[in-house]
Amino acid sequence: MDNEIKNQKLYFNYLLPNLFTAASAFLGVASIIAASQENFNKAAIYIILSLIFDGLDGRVARLTKTTSKFGVEFDSLADVIAFGVAPAMFFYFSVGCNYGRVGVLFSAIYVVFGAIRLARFNVMSPSNEPSVFIGLPIPTSAILIIMWGLMFQHYEVFKGFEYTLFILQALASFLMVSNIRYPSFKKTDLKKSQTIKVLTILVVIFSMIYMYTIIAVTILVSIYVLYGIIRIIYNYIVAKNKKNRYNE
Repeated sequence: MDNEIKNQKLYFNYLLPNLFTAASAFLGVASIIAASQENFNKAAIYIILSLIFDGLDGRVARLTKTTSKFGVEFDSLADVIAFGVAPAMFFYFSVGCNYGRVGVLFSAIYVVFGAIRLARFNVMSPSNEPSVFIGLPIPTSAILIIMWGLMFQHYEVFKGFEYTLFILQALASFLMVSNIRYPSFKKTDLKKSQTIKVLTILVVIFSMIYMYTIIAVTILVSIYVLYGIIRIIYNYIVAKNKKNRYNE
């Protein structure tokens, strides 16, 4: 009897993370359908919920010690749907469909590059530094696309500048397959002296998100994306200056 209960518990522990992954994929499909019906607010919410479930599946698997090769592959396939196809369709139905084949091309490239990003991550995962991502993570890229899409949907000041979303789509696609490093925050080690400071910052951030959801989230994700670009430019300039001093 004890062995049967133990086996059932183990089975449930293996099943639970995969249920979160399935929920993430399901919400991705729901987002695609909502975007096709021009319900872009709902489509964005589904992608954000998918992001939450995507974050839970890996953590639950690690907590229950039930990580598996199947789970890793299933997670990547779900990510292609939720953070690859769904934001690409969000972009296409909100803006891209008005530009014919160009809209199709930019949507398709985003999905292909997102799939390459995930495949590379799976291959390089054992050798990667736990504190950084190589290339922009596809969930972050998805949030960048949908939040800026919502900005154009909700604020008249952006009307007439929809072409900039094509630049953003191309940039997000490129960053995913680039070698630019982004912080992962998975192994963040906070000292006790920093706890109050971090808590204060988080309270301010969540307050801003509560008051100005679309603007605040858009600014936050844009800062994260720009951080990687600015960092690599800064490192290049510093390295070049050092080289010039050495040559002198």
